[in-house]
Amino acid sequence: MDDPALPLTDHLAELRSRLFKILGAWAVCAVGAWSFKEQIFGLLLQPATQALGPEGTLQAIAPTEIFFTYLKSALLAGFVFSIPVFFWQLWAFIAPGLYPGEKRVAAPFVIVSTFLFGGGAFFGYYVVFPLIFQFFAGFSSDFVESAWTMREVFALTTRLLLAFGTGFELPVVVFFLSMAGVVTPRQFLSGAKYAVLGSFVLAAILTPPDVVSQVLLAGPLILLYLVGVAVAFVFAPAQEETENSIQPTR
Repeated sequence: MDDPALPLTDHLAELRSRLFKILGAWAVCAVGAWSFKEQIFGLLLQPATQALGPEGTLQAIAPTEIFFTYLKSALLAGFVFSIPVFFWQLWAFIAPGLYPGEKRVAAPFVIVSTFLFGGGAFFGYYVVFPLIFQFFAGFSSDFVESAWTMREVFALTTRLLLAFGTGFELPVVVFFLSMAGVVTPRQFLSGAKYAVLGSFVLAAILTPPDVVSQVLLAGPLILLYLVGVAVAFVFAPAQEETENSIQPTR
């Protein structure tokens, strides 16, 4: 690590600068997304409206509900489009503490992290969301008709979208913990059973109380955990060799 150590105040100033850049990019993207607020909202809520059938529409039960839901839609779209800036600023903040060889993976880190987040959101939207909303819509009967509000459906969709997008970042987390020597790939592999348990617990917290959505989130999390471990075994051999070299001989 060639860069000299900085005092705490400089680190805080650097962190503040990075946060301002992230928030600035988010604001710019959100302002741009406002012009397409209705299209964005319609796209986000499409799995829910399709589950309700051709006659199904969402309800607005408060005077400000439509406006603020459109505003949240623009903010969500702005956040998604500013994801590459977020990962780049995150990398720029932690890069001074890395070795020269580790700093060279800046571009791959931003690209892979953005791709994984987008892939998680895509998987959730096209595979999981229709199943979830069809599951809940199936409880309608002759004497109970579903009348979902746009605010509640948007809140559920947003929570799931962010949950899948964030969950799919697991390989990056595993990889960097291995590269930093915090946890070795072998320790990650030996802790796979705890990862399985943790995946199902996290899925139960983030998704509605139905088995289908929980399994559809926990399953990919487990697979991505194993992918991260495999990548760590390939790209972090130095840590493994160091650990083996200091093992006491008998």
